[in-house]
Amino acid sequence: MQIQSTMGSDTPPHAFRGSARESSSTQGHRGRRRWGLAESRATGLRSDVRLTLPSRPENVAVIRHVLGAFAEALRLPPDLVEDMRLAVTEACTNVVVHAYANGDEGPMAVTAGLRDGALTVVVSDEGRGILPRPDSPGLGLGLPLIATLASSLELGTNDRKETEVRMTFELDRVPEGERP
Repeated sequence: MQIQSTMGSDTPPHAFRGSARESSSTQGHRGRRRWGLAESRATGLRSDVRLTLPSRPENVAVIRHVLGAFAEALRLPPDLVEDMRLAVTEACTNVVVHAYANGDEGPMAVTAGLRDGALTVVVSDEGRGILPRPDSPGLGLGLPLIATLASSLELGTNDRKETEVRMTFELDRVPEGERP
């Protein structure tokens, strides 16, 4: 597996420095939580991390570890990193369990990027979409959990007709001048 950063030359050289952990603010990143679907959606996410792996259970852990390491390298607040890890685990597990019929495998794509004071993570697949399933093996708690952990959650279909779960984690805890 090859992991590649797609950071462009417009990324400032101090992008991986910061003092989020030294912030004197006691308000967590959840301070400005928005429930339900976000009011506006970015036209696209220019990603810093992009992974596409087969939708297998063992790859959920791979994605969780890669994105966790990415967020830690950016020195994001530890509570935000843990919330992001859990939300990404839930979204990727949904792909593994629900996206493809009859236990078939398909691609599971994940992109993550830090822009405008927020970490955005998008999990997408080419499966059957988000549909009610009376035979679902899950308890139905994954999406409500993600909505609780993220600042915003959007469910939909992208321009390539892929199912997409877009999670945004606002960095309101990090002082403006110290954000990566």
